[in-house]
Amino acid sequence: MPDKEVGGQAVIEGVMIRSPQRVATAVRDQEGTVVITRQPYKPLTKRYKLLNIPVLRGAVSFFEMMIIGIKSLNFSADIAAREPGGGDGKETKGVPMSILVLTMVVGLGLGIFLFFFIPLWLAQASGVQKGAVGFNLIAGVIRMTMFVAYVWVFSLYKDFRRVFEYHGAEHKSIYAHENDEELTVENIRKYSTLHPRCGTSFLLIVAMLAIFTYSVSDSLYQIITGFPPPLLNRFAVHFSLLPIVAGISYEILKWAGRNRDKQFTRIVSAPGMWLQKITTKEPSPEQIEVAVCAVLASLDKPIPESIPVKYT
Repeated sequence: MPDKEVGGQAVIEGVMIRSPQRVATAVRDQEGTVVITRQPYKPLTKRYKLLNIPVLRGAVSFFEMMIIGIKSLNFSADIAAREPGGGDGKETKGVPMSILVLTMVVGLGLGIFLFFFIPLWLAQASGVQKGAVGFNLIAGVIRMTMFVAYVWVFSLYKDFRRVFEYHGAEHKSIYAHENDEELTVENIRKYSTLHPRCGTSFLLIVAMLAIFTYSVSDSLYQIITGFPPPLLNRFAVHFSLLPIVAGISYEILKWAGRNRDKQFTRIVSAPGMWLQKITTKEPSPEQIEVAVCAVLASLDKPIPESIPVKYT
């Protein structure tokens, strides 16, 4: 199956899709209309050749997609919250960029504390101090367990379950596009909600690769200094290596997308696909329609007349 470099994420009552040419977000408002916003898109790695170096491009793409994702979530929240009869959608101004940046910084800070510092602290509290591999294996297991528990708890809430259903609609629609099928509900419903290039799989690859990378860095630290790294030193070294871990994980994810039909790739991708059984749910036909609008808008193709749409 060809990898057409079309991806995205679920948002509130909608889907964001990024194609090589543009980003489009489609959201179902309270009146049943699909409100669409789209803008041209050329990734930083394509604009600046220096940033397209393997591994570095992964770290750059990660932060770029995070910013795009926050903007799309902001747009979807505005549309989903607008009362019926509240306007044509053009009144939606969203949150100022300064607030978006602050939100991203705070979110990153909380994520780093919860999924980065706490696992290190718990691993140290377990008494495993000398063996770098053992320490990072325990920290990695704690980190992955916390992450799985985190997404599982959120999946129990109705509002988050709807986001996971739109996540499933996004994956199904991308599968249909990759197979050159007409994007209709009937064609899309047969596909799986699990996709090898999913961001959920990316985070799991990061967590597993971190075990190996940080074991090496801790071993080198001990060889150089003669003693295991203290907690804060360990945190500082691990955090400084995070962009490298993210960059390598990005390359692995892209490779998996290009070679998804190979048996070895299926084995490597299996843990991430299993985790997607939590973060994706089977969507309704109406949710698939929204995903179709996002994909078609990102490709600058016409939306079926049977779907009521509105552009902003």
